[in-house]
Amino acid sequence: MANSAPASVWRNPIHFLAFGLGSGAAPKAPGTFGTLAAVPIYLWLLEGLTNTEYFVMLVLTSLVGFYLCGKTSKDLGVHDHSGIVWDEFVGYWITMWLAPAGWEYIVLGFVLFRLFDILKPWPISWIDKNVHGGFGIMVDDILAGVMSFVVLQALAHFVF
Repeated sequence: MANSAPASVWRNPIHFLAFGLGSGAAPKAPGTFGTLAAVPIYLWLLEGLTNTEYFVMLVLTSLVGFYLCGKTSKDLGVHDHSGIVWDEFVGYWITMWLAPAGWEYIVLGFVLFRLFDILKPWPISWIDKNVHGGFGIMVDDILAGVMSFVVLQALAHFVF
């Protein structure tokens, strides 16, 4: 099924942010495009933050995401519209917290997050089906980000 982004994405700043600065309007694989759009933000704005600043950013972007995703979902009348990708932004950024520098980690973080987000192992799958609203939209990707973070950290410390 192709993604059909409503025109409000380009007029309403809340919808624009929830749709990942428009990246969620991609006709196919909006979650992947949303995660891709999170990468340059990570590189240009987040990678240089201290660990504490990065953690505060994660908390704030998650809290903002509860509102953005919930409001946009309610406005559109669709729970977790496929174009809402702010949750992918935050999930990827969680994956990359404390990641070693280097493109290999950026790519590995991307792949890990997409795998956890797409495959939705338990408890992500349960949350995705049973928790609703902005919190529900965000929390399954937050958990996918946490799981990806753990795997990335383990690989960075024990394999590479």
